[in-house]
Amino acid sequence: MTRARLSVDLDALAANHAFLERLTGRPVQPVVKADAYGLGAEACVTRLMQAGARTFFVARLSEGMALREAMGADPIVYVLDGCTEGAAAALRDAELRPVINHADQLTRWQEAGGGPCGLHIDTGMNRLGFRPEQAPPPFPGLELVMSHLACADDPASPMNAQQRDTFAALRARYPDALASFANSGGCFLGPDFAFDAVRPGISLWGGGPEGRPHPRIQPVATFSAPILQVRRVPVGESVGYARGKVADQPLTVATVGAGYADGVMRATSPRGQVFVAGALRPILGRISMDALAVDVTGLDVAEGDRVELFGPNRPIDDAARDTGTIAYELLTSVGGRVDRTYTG
Repeated sequence: MTRARLSVDLDALAANHAFLERLTGRPVQPVVKADAYGLGAEACVTRLMQAGARTFFVARLSEGMALREAMGADPIVYVLDGCTEGAAAALRDAELRPVINHADQLTRWQEAGGGPCGLHIDTGMNRLGFRPEQAPPPFPGLELVMSHLACADDPASPMNAQQRDTFAALRARYPDALASFANSGGCFLGPDFAFDAVRPGISLWGGGPEGRPHPRIQPVATFSAPILQVRRVPVGESVGYARGKVADQPLTVATVGAGYADGVMRATSPRGQVFVAGALRPILGRISMDALAVDVTGLDVAEGDRVELFGPNRPIDDAARDTGTIAYELLTSVGGRVDRTYTG
């Protein structure tokens, strides 16, 4: 009870999966990289498989191997890094599917015997994938062709349609492969972005597609921590390092047991808020490694009461905005000493 806690609502996760399938009319193939965005891949993938998902995406070979060990042979697992140098044997042994990103990866995979794999075509992001003019002809084992939207969180961006049209023209070269294009934001751009399957990440985990809360996306993660001490701070005295907050009126301050070692970013102060005792209240002063201070003046709080850093009452997109970041970073920054609990 004295530790910070990340509570994961698996029923909400399944509800988000079902909503995205209804919205797009296509199978949802979840992105579960970075340990399911910090929420715990084994528990989350188990629940998503109960909801009907069978194909998943991770970033690293090590993530794919861990998922295969935990989940057995049933799920299809694509590794977005592809067939990196020295990885071919491990990919084949674990029955993982590399997403081939460039010619050297394709050569490595084929020289190792090949097998089911994906192909990434870069349609404008300039991160991973073959440039359109360098895309290879169809080859044995190709099961998936994909690209990635750069500006899907901005529906007005003309780049969305440009990438879609480029991808549509190229995917016609691979008629026997499944076409995957839409990320979370892409799921909301319309049916011509859905292709054969969609590949959402953040909106499965509770983040809105445009970096703000969406009424149909349920919060999945609740990050909370206990109050360790409540104290009175007279006028003129200060709170935290470097006198981060000087009291201009008498304050009641709660010291909460979570800090930047737990994933509460220092940039959360001074704009950050938390939900406590039925109210949103401001964080005071600087975030410490193990603690933060909250203005609870006028509230009925006591040691042991829990404070919500993000969750149903403090949407993660709002918490991210006040930190100057995005929901992805808040989720993946929650530290290893934070307890994970699951419901649903």
